[in-house]
Amino acid sequence: MSKRDYYEVLGVSKSASESEIKKSYRKLAVKHHPDKNPDDPEAEERFKEIGEAYEVLMDPQKKAAYDRFGHDAFSQGTGPSAGGGFGGGGGFHDPLDIFREVFGGGRGGGGGGGIFDEIFGNASRGGGGGNRRGSDLRYDLPITLEEASAGVEKELSIERYVGCETCQSTGSASGSKDVRSCSTCGGAGQVITSRGFFQVQQPCPACDGAGETIANPCQNCNGEGRVKGNSRIKLKIPAGIMDGGRLRSSGNGDVGKLGGTAGDLFVVIHVKEHDIFERDGNDLYCEVPLPFTEAALGGELMVPTLDGKASIKVPAGTQTNTSFRLRGKGVPGINSSRKGDLLVNVQVETPVKLNKQQETALKAFSETLTDKNLPMRETFFQKAKSFFGG
Repeated sequence: MSKRDYYEVLGVSKSASESEIKKSYRKLAVKHHPDKNPDDPEAEERFKEIGEAYEVLMDPQKKAAYDRFGHDAFSQGTGPSAGGGFGGGGGFHDPLDIFREVFGGGRGGGGGGGIFDEIFGNASRGGGGGNRRGSDLRYDLPITLEEASAGVEKELSIERYVGCETCQSTGSASGSKDVRSCSTCGGAGQVITSRGFFQVQQPCPACDGAGETIANPCQNCNGEGRVKGNSRIKLKIPAGIMDGGRLRSSGNGDVGKLGGTAGDLFVVIHVKEHDIFERDGNDLYCEVPLPFTEAALGGELMVPTLDGKASIKVPAGTQTNTSFRLRGKGVPGINSSRKGDLLVNVQVETPVKLNKQQETALKAFSETLTDKNLPMRETFFQKAKSFFGG
């Protein structure tokens, strides 16, 4: 029987990236794993075929050879199945080892953690009929600088696993704990498989390590005791929260299987960029234009703050990039009523598009100026005197 095309086996195109190939492998490996299909005699062959395709397409050297020569690249003693060529040393890896490597369960060991254990049952989370805790969830929430400064309450819409109302989270069609001892593990919750010279003990795939199964599963949740649903959650965001801050909402993650404890919801705060202010810790910064007449004569300048308007007394002769500090006009610290400061940096603005009358008046004014009126100019030319032959 001829081999199927490896790309066809994984359901990807020849231009698929490594992440796309791995994603497809994850999905197919879970679907066709022999432990998940005990009544299907062909599942093991499909699983091996998937593992073989994955090993070739994820290895750049093997993939290049396969793209050029097809399956002939690994025949007649030149490929992995012959122990030479591309990777040497005894052919393709065991598909179960590849599966553990991709899903984080460790190679050749007892399935120490990761998605592998989560899919096939982890004794620490479900073994022996213990509490099956649901997954934690993450939610990214954008807020304004004003909201971050003052604090705000937000209502979030979260898609998550919630308890099945049809069976009251029991997983049983009768609505009560209708269970029987697992026939696969005999109620032990663990099974032992042989891996060459080794024997590996792992949670029973049939009962998820609980040692018992639902006799008559609920049709609404397929015996899990939970279904996907939308929840509306109110969250109080404290005043002074920083960009990237994380808030934890206990018990608002996924509900566990068969009435298991819910995980937590972690909300990551993203403070939007502001049109006027920049934030540094609890201080705020902004730049404000200052007409050159006000800079020269002095006066009162109105500036924006997060609380409204404030005035600054500008002394005569103020130069560009002069900073003024408004104390207590910044952002409060977390769990503190004390606010930072607002630093206002003025930019002296040169007028443009002058009419004839303005030009005439400005020329007349400029003729009255001396070096004493222009201290920066006077200082500069004193330093540059040698360059002008003086």
